[in-house]
Amino acid sequence: MDVDETGAWVRLAATGDRTAWAALVRRFGGLVWSVARSHQLGQADAEEVYQITWLRLTEHIDRLKQPERVGAWLATTARNESLMLIRAGGRLTVTSDPELLDRGSVEDSPERVVLDAEQAAADEQRLRQVWEAFRGLPERCQQLLRLLLAAPRPSYAEIGALLSIPVGSIGPNRARCLNRLRGLLAA
Repeated sequence: MDVDETGAWVRLAATGDRTAWAALVRRFGGLVWSVARSHQLGQADAEEVYQITWLRLTEHIDRLKQPERVGAWLATTARNESLMLIRAGGRLTVTSDPELLDRGSVEDSPERVVLDAEQAAADEQRLRQVWEAFRGLPERCQQLLRLLLAAPRPSYAEIGALLSIPVGSIGPNRARCLNRLRGLLAA
């Protein structure tokens, strides 16, 4: 196929002539394939570049300024498509190794951030509920539970003296106060 014949085939292909398309693919298919393979692409990627290059020609064939130079246009397009595929592939990590797939990115993943925020909000809500229920306890229960949670924790003897209750009553009173608190939380 000479230059004039190539230009004629391109103009015919632009009108949808199947014979012209077949002639162009026969003439330049090897060129497109070799450009794709020269970029060290694997079989599947080279096939993708091959197909995309011909797709680009169908999209632009009626706008080629020099139809007789379609071979150069195809080579340039195949090169550009190969480079785009290589750049896009550089962002991907293809592996079957589960260790590489789970590289600790879970800690800062968007899903983890959202779940942590939801958990913090739920914890805060629960804490508000506990304090609201705590304020609903009788003053004596509030005093006893605060002393039992104080740091450093006073001894039972000190608690008994502060609240004027026998040391042996502290445990049963504590149990009754906690049961009331549970009841208020359940309500």
